Amino acid sequence: MSDRNITALVTGASAGLGAEFCRQLADRCDVIIAVARRAKPMQALAKELQGKAEVHVVEADLISIEGVARVMEVIRQKGPLGYLINNAGFSTLGDFEGELIDSQHAMVSLHINATLSLCRAAIPFMREMGGGNIVNVSSIGAFTPYPGVAVYSATKAFLNSFSESLQAELAGSGIAVQALCPGYTRTEIHDTPTMDRFDKAVIPEKYWMEVEEVVAASLLGLENGQLIVVPGEGNLKMAKKSLQKQLDAL
Repeated sequence: MSDRNITALVTGASAGLGAEFCRQLADRCDVIIAVARRAKPMQALAKELQGKAEVHVVEADLISIEGVARVMEVIRQKGPLGYLINNAGFSTLGDFEGELIDSQHAMVSLHINATLSLCRAAIPFMREMGGGNIVNVSSIGAFTPYPGVAVYSATKAFLNSFSESLQAELAGSGIAVQALCPGYTRTEIHDTPTMDRFDKAVIPEKYWMEVEEVVAASLLGLENGQLIVVPGEGNLKMAKKSLQKQLDAL
């Protein structure tokens, strides 16, 4: 990989973890493909990173079949990818019975279907190149399911299991797979209309992390061959406690 340009594709790149992945990968990559529904913030990001990496802005809604197909074509044309960061996502807050089913289906489409499609599009080219890196942004919610986020937690648990199985299938290929499981992180996800009932003030300050810390932990985890990354000691303890509780219930 060292004798050619390294390209990264980051979804959900208009803000939060996605934008920060673009910033930190700009020191490692020659080309960054930023994908999100909102082009304007990505254009500002491209200007910010000018001189560090060549940034291509792709406006696409990965909930839709058309949006996924557009990004798959970008992978075909501008790949192979050295990094694929499946970060795009959202959450709702409310009991499953009371939430609109369309929003739950949309979450499954974005977190699961889009991730599967982009991985499937990228992996053959990565294999031909002799390696690559895939980060599927999951959540500590994959370990700690709570009422009110039933579908969100379930999709994140899927990403963990999928990432583990995929890494086993790709053993010896040079392709590293990671499930990144952040806890409470200061991003726009908590400020969206679907999360208007979430009160950030009830979460103690010690549980919050900044996007810079989370992305740095992810990239360090890739270097160390870490398959499941839970940034923050408090989050890691919480995840282990929840897993132990599930094992005790068997």
